[in-house]
Amino acid sequence: MSLLTIGSLRRMQATQLADMLLAAQAAGLDSETSKVAIVDVRDDDYIGGHIQGSINFPSRAFEAMMPTLLRKLEGKETVVFHCALSQQRGPSAALRYLREKEAVAADPNLKKSDSEPQQQTVYILDRGFVGWQEKYGPDERLTEAYRKEIWEDY
Repeated sequence: MSLLTIGSLRRMQATQLADMLLAAQAAGLDSETSKVAIVDVRDDDYIGGHIQGSINFPSRAFEAMMPTLLRKLEGKETVVFHCALSQQRGPSAALRYLREKEAVAADPNLKKSDSEPQQQTVYILDRGFVGWQEKYGPDERLTEAYRKEIWEDY
C-alpha cells in the first residue's frame, strides 16, 4: 500500500515554473529535450490557452492513457500536473501517476529499462491554469493559444 496522499504532494508556484521554462528555452531545449514536463489534465476547459510545451491528458481519459503517459514522462526530472485550479483533477492525476509508477517499479514481471531509474519530482501547479493565465497569459514565450476574452470573467 502506498503512503502517497494528495496532502503529501508538493506544490510549485507559477513563478518557479516560468523560470524553469525560460531557462530551458534559453538553453535551446524544447518540450521533448527538456527535463521538465507539464501535464495539463483539463477537459473541455482546455480551450483558451495552455502552458508552452505542456501535454494534454484529459482527466476523463486519464486512466486509459496511463501507459502512454508513463512512457512519455520517462527520463523527465520534474513533472508538473495541473488543471484549471489544481484543486481536484490535477492533484488526483498526479497521485494516480505516482501510484502507477510505484506499482510498475514493484512488479518483477514488468520489463524495466536497462538503465538505473531516474529520480523524478512531481509537483502540482499552485492555482492551476487560472493562476497561471493571470500572470503569464499574454506572454507568448510561456503561454500558447491564449484567448484573453475567455478568461476575463474568470
